[in-house]
Amino acid sequence: MNKENLIFNLVVMLNSIIENYPEESFLIADGFDNAVIGVDQQSMRLIYSVSKCIDILTEDMSQEDAIEHFEFNVSGSYVGEQTPIWCYDDFL
Repeated sequence: MNKENLIFNLVVMLNSIIENYPEESFLIADGFDNAVIGVDQQSMRLIYSVSKCIDILTEDMSQEDAIEHFEFNVSGSYVGEQTPIWCYDDFL
């Protein structure tokens, strides 16, 4: 699967989640729509792929800066009960 198809599928994922749970109010992390990989059905929080978030950030900064920015400004932020779940999925 090429990168364009992957991005399209991830955007479809977010839209599908929103359509399937119209009564829910999800907290959506700005700029990371393409990194949504699912929803936790117990807490009704979006689940984001950390590796995809880092990929998005590296479009505008170095990988080292992207990781630092993500850790301190994104995953390190608590924004209430709907704070997204960050899936650390790049262990290879």
